[in-house]
Amino acid sequence: MVLRKRAKAGVVGIAAAALAAAAFTVPAQAEPGTDAPATQTPDARGPAERPAASDHRATQRAMDAAVRAGVPGITAQARDRHGVWKASSGVGDLKSGAPRGKNDKFRVGSITKTFVSTVLLQMEAEGRLDLDDTVETHLPGLVRGNGNDGNAITVRQLLGHTSGLFDYLADEDYVRKYLRDGYLKHRYDTLPPQKHVKVALSHAPLFEPGSKFSYSNTNYILAGLIVEKVGGRTYEAEVRDRIIKPLGLRNTTNPGNSVHLPRPSSRGYSKLFESAPDRIDDITEMNGSQGWADGDVISTAGDLTRFYGALLGGKLLPPQQLKAMKTMGAPGSDVVYGLGLQRFETSCGTTLWGHGGGMVGWLSLAVTTEDGRHRLAFNLNEDWDGSGIGKIIDAEYCGA
Repeated sequence: MVLRKRAKAGVVGIAAAALAAAAFTVPAQAEPGTDAPATQTPDARGPAERPAASDHRATQRAMDAAVRAGVPGITAQARDRHGVWKASSGVGDLKSGAPRGKNDKFRVGSITKTFVSTVLLQMEAEGRLDLDDTVETHLPGLVRGNGNDGNAITVRQLLGHTSGLFDYLADEDYVRKYLRDGYLKHRYDTLPPQKHVKVALSHAPLFEPGSKFSYSNTNYILAGLIVEKVGGRTYEAEVRDRIIKPLGLRNTTNPGNSVHLPRPSSRGYSKLFESAPDRIDDITEMNGSQGWADGDVISTAGDLTRFYGALLGGKLLPPQQLKAMKTMGAPGSDVVYGLGLQRFETSCGTTLWGHGGGMVGWLSLAVTTEDGRHRLAFNLNEDWDGSGIGKIIDAEYCGA
């Protein structure tokens, strides 16, 4: 789930803050402004080749700066040829003052979309579907009404956000009830995916399918339903058996209807009330069904770096499907987006691939170099300020 700007109905601007980030005071575990190292351990590729303190100090400083600017806490991990670097800054619990954990689990939001796209591309490689199949082929009769037509929308257009379908998270009534003022009252509600589809289809499409790009969480609700139709079992089971288990992502789960965040974890915080802009609420508990295939995955920075490294390293998809995932199909858009995967350019010209994600109370980003060898993932346990995200990325890859 990518949450939208704080407009009239607004929620968090993760679409601008995280997805476009690389275009670019609470003490940390290592004191801010010092060169004290965070933990670095050997990567699975081999032993560390240099002292732990060398290259990630700028990243730590950028994290510390974000915390001084008002982010409660940040957890991060980087993997490169020298090893695994784990770090944190700030607090994980504003009430107790407990520090943010280096192994925290958190809700990854729209990073879930890369998992879903990977599953559908694997199914295409197996000959079980085609990216140019229509939505109607797999979900007959579902996408109809108000000018919406499943016969005119393809699987490829869902994955690349060129379907024109209205984003259910832009519906003002939905936002008010489930993301803003009504969140604390309704966060335990179970919301089946069909509920999200119904909200979206109450609106006319934004444009003719394939003609433009517009980020819509509705696309991945439908993608998850297609996964289930083609696979004959739950979307969660497909993600588990195709990605989580093979890669050994032991800290990655789909929550289903559970409201709890598995430990170790920190608390998540949000500013829900426009009438009280400085009020901060603990929103850690929520029914996982409110995200589903557009944003329900719970993971860690470590598991996310492993996932994107395997994906870009060619371990999850054949070359043809990986090429399709990386093919930009967003006409007339400033967002460089493929199929559940975005391309970023850092200030120093490094090309990265990955995805951002936002949920109520959480902002996350996971990126990797083209070869999958230098990876970074991190999470902020708040949803109101993503301004430091691009600086953290530049610090890791540009040293600035």
